[in-house]
Amino acid sequence: MRATLLTGLLTERPRPRIVADWRHAHWLAVGTVCLGAFLGQLTASITSLVFPALEHSFQVNFAAVEWVALAYLLVLVALLAPIGRLSDVVGRKTMYLGGFALFALASAGAGLADSLLQLVVCRAVQAVGGAMMQANSVALVARGVPERHMRTALGIQAAAQALGLALGPTLGSLLVAHASWRWVFWINVPIGLLGLLAGWYLLPRTQRPCDRPAPAPAPGSGERRFDLLGLVLLAGASTALLLGLSSASGLPLPWWAVVGLLLLSAVLAVALARQEQRADRPIIPPGLVNTPGIRAGLVVALIGYLLLFCPLVLGPVMLVATGTPATTAGLVIAALPAAFAVAATVGGSLLPRSLSDAGRCRLGAAVAGAGLVLLALLPVGPPTSAAPLAVAGYGLGLLLPANNTLMMRSIPAESSAVGGGLVNMVRSLGTALGTALPVLAVHLAGPAVGGRTVLVLLAAVAALAHALG
Repeated sequence: MRATLLTGLLTERPRPRIVADWRHAHWLAVGTVCLGAFLGQLTASITSLVFPALEHSFQVNFAAVEWVALAYLLVLVALLAPIGRLSDVVGRKTMYLGGFALFALASAGAGLADSLLQLVVCRAVQAVGGAMMQANSVALVARGVPERHMRTALGIQAAAQALGLALGPTLGSLLVAHASWRWVFWINVPIGLLGLLAGWYLLPRTQRPCDRPAPAPAPGSGERRFDLLGLVLLAGASTALLLGLSSASGLPLPWWAVVGLLLLSAVLAVALARQEQRADRPIIPPGLVNTPGIRAGLVVALIGYLLLFCPLVLGPVMLVATGTPATTAGLVIAALPAAFAVAATVGGSLLPRSLSDAGRCRLGAAVAGAGLVLLALLPVGPPTSAAPLAVAGYGLGLLLPANNTLMMRSIPAESSAVGGGLVNMVRSLGTALGTALPVLAVHLAGPAVGGRTVLVLLAAVAALAHALG
């Protein structure tokens, strides 16, 4: 009975014939994936706005509250690649819909949390649902639209992410000011349920009609085993790195513990690289990572999201320190993701048709770097900060969709979910670093000096992305 129920849940249902027969049905699938992209980035950007309210509500310091964001990102980084591999077996549509359901359920629990620990645990569960969605989003888009529309579809998905990022600061500040921090999490519930319903009817099957979830290999059967050690090493390395950075940012740990955590992260990263070389089914397949265009593309993706999220976390701190109201700061910061959305959807049409995706990557990195340099040099304030943020966002809107297109075209179709999981894993690692580094800089040098130092470093990193593009 249980086996029958499980098989029923894991067997994908086809779309209604009226949807499947429509010649533009692939755009409905892209729209459904955009709901998940919007929800994931709305959650990422809106959460930082509730940090002060959580400090007051739970009577803890900023470094402790930071783990409301970092716990989500750590679980996401650890699970994206293995869930991508599992999705190639179980079915990407099945995993994607399950992610919507779990995300909505965990969001409801986060809004009901009575302690910081409960909230962090709910965020970790929420991240499992987020990983189930994100590990499959790029693959669902890349394999669900005709080749000639891939860059446009990935650009629309990136624009949905940018829209979530743009609305997060403004919506978060309004909810905290006029309702409660709990609504920052509860607002995810109706969006998640809408995505679940849309995905059920609009996403195509990713299993063949005869497919069934593969049974686990019997002991001694000789079938390749899941890389559990690789998963543990990946989770350990990323956790030690972010915990070390957070400890240096104000968590009550001695200096030697911070150094030890950073060294442990490096040791575990080396061990992970060696483990993946000999594992039967590696979490991060070396052959795929070493495919021409993939390794550099993954580095550029990490840099791109580091450049995107650092200003989103750092900007409100720098603006509020100059006396700018929180709601105004949210509107100013929204200039970056708003420009990102414009560039990702229609900005590319202003460029010559002959410009390749690699050329778009290099141009986008150069424009983003110029915006960050301007942001570091100009006085901090609503009139002077909005334009550089928009320039940086426009450059990133050219860079990231083109880079994703280059990578997905290089990934074999049978590994599309694994490849998509890798893309989203480095994106989430870039997001996590973009959350932790500004907190560290502000803790060590204050909003003005620390913030400008980080912006100069980001401009240098943008130059590296330009060289790799």
